[in-house]
Amino acid sequence: MNQIVIFGNRYQQDDASTVLSLLDDLRRRGLHVAVEEEYLRYLYGDSEPDIASFEASHVPDADMALSLGGDGTFLTTVMWVARQGMPILGINVGHLGYLTSGRLAEGSAIIDDVLAGNYRIEERTMLQVACDDVEIPHPWALNEVAVLRHDTSSMLDMETRLRSHELTTYRGDGLIVSTPTGSTAYNMSVGGPILEPTTSCLVLSPISPHSLTMRPLVVRDDSVIIIRTYSRASHYEVSIDGEVTLCPTGSALTIARAPYCARVVQRQGNNFASTLRQKLLWGTDQR
Repeated sequence: MNQIVIFGNRYQQDDASTVLSLLDDLRRRGLHVAVEEEYLRYLYGDSEPDIASFEASHVPDADMALSLGGDGTFLTTVMWVARQGMPILGINVGHLGYLTSGRLAEGSAIIDDVLAGNYRIEERTMLQVACDDVEIPHPWALNEVAVLRHDTSSMLDMETRLRSHELTTYRGDGLIVSTPTGSTAYNMSVGGPILEPTTSCLVLSPISPHSLTMRPLVVRDDSVIIIRTYSRASHYEVSIDGEVTLCPTGSALTIARAPYCARVVQRQGNNFASTLRQKLLWGTDQR
């Protein structure tokens, strides 16, 4: 590995000095480092940096992308680099950091593992979404696509088709279409199932459904899902990994598996079971 690009979280001010030490460590190891320009300005303030920078919309070719932050920063990094097939390594500078491989305090040890080849790359399903009346700026999601209410307390009617067949009309506050990676995010908070992140499936989870028969549904990840949404408001919201677009009432969303995956770097000691126990306190006695 020779080239590495870096994205970061500009809200963890107490960690800036530790991040700068990590950047120096990377360069001492002979790596060519380029940092997203806004993050670089945040790190250096009024000082003149001696590190290459780039615009997020024009990421240079690299062997790996490094995400320094929490899950939000990781999702942003995915948005900019996944189409290039670039592996993404997350180092947690936030709180939970479910998608990351370790904490900032372990930064040097994590880089040691990567340079020694003690890691694997997991290919994670992503979603692609289109609206028949709106151009969506960033129509790809690693976690989920959520249909939500906008400017009204009235419930939504969401006519849903699965692989061209009528499925049902969901009535409630919204509907989440989640990947396995996103099953521990918004999907889990509304009672959807937790999925192993490399499985080949999607979850449809209604939000506050107006029927006891509306339950989360697991489908194949090659399924094309079409959702036509009606509301008393003129628009409804489509949240794509937290990025919100307004779509006109009566328009249809088409959600399908994206033509590429997110390539997530995992240290050899990391696994799904240990992550559940350590980060979600799965099955632990919390008394």
